[in-house]
Amino acid sequence: MPSSKQSVRQFSVSPCLYKKGGKAAREEKQAAAKDSGKDTGGDDPFDFSTLEADIAAITERLKNDLSKLRAGGRFNPEVLEALRVQPDKSSKETVKLNDVAQVIPKGRSVQILVGEKDHVKPVTSAITSSNLSLTPHPDPTGANPLMLVINIPPPTAESRKAAVQEAAKAGEKASTSARDARGKQQKKLRGMQLNKSVRPDDLKKAGTQMEKVVEKGTAELKRVVDNAKKVLESG
Repeated sequence: MPSSKQSVRQFSVSPCLYKKGGKAAREEKQAAAKDSGKDTGGDDPFDFSTLEADIAAITERLKNDLSKLRAGGRFNPEVLEALRVQPDKSSKETVKLNDVAQVIPKGRSVQILVGEKDHVKPVTSAITSSNLSLTPHPDPTGANPLMLVINIPPPTAESRKAAVQEAAKAGEKASTSARDARGKQQKKLRGMQLNKSVRPDDLKKAGTQMEKVVEKGTAELKRVVDNAKKVLESG
């Protein structure tokens, strides 16, 4: 009889401990999620602020990339300013060209005023080794040894075609980034679905709205690229 009571006590206590342990584990898991910030604002399936910000940044980056393309003999000095220059051959360190020189557009030519004599050769090397197809020359008057002059060649059918192709590549890169941004938002919604923290109907509506945000952003990217192509082709 005593052994029977002891058996009953063991049977009644074990499930209780098991349930308590399960609840404690769940609470611990939820606390860990809060500490890691995983559920901060994560229960709002209609929050597309991050997605919209990402697409806006992608669009601005695309516009900046397209503005650097040459069209109709015009030249964006930022292209030269962004080139990497290795001032010291004994060091692998590089700096932007505009850190050691000043780029000044002058009609169909560009003047480059180098800050130091030792940097003239590195700047010249950076320009000639780039994919810009530009050749810097010393000051034709010989008056300023720190000045380089670049003559901008007139546009040709071939150069226009190359510029249009570069614009298309920039557009493809932007579209890929937009798809990645969509993937991040979709992953967020998937997490809500797995956690069952949001009603299925709301998740479905959020998914539809997400696609509309992405479609709008993608359409804007296409518009920007198409406009750039028209300018490049007519240059």
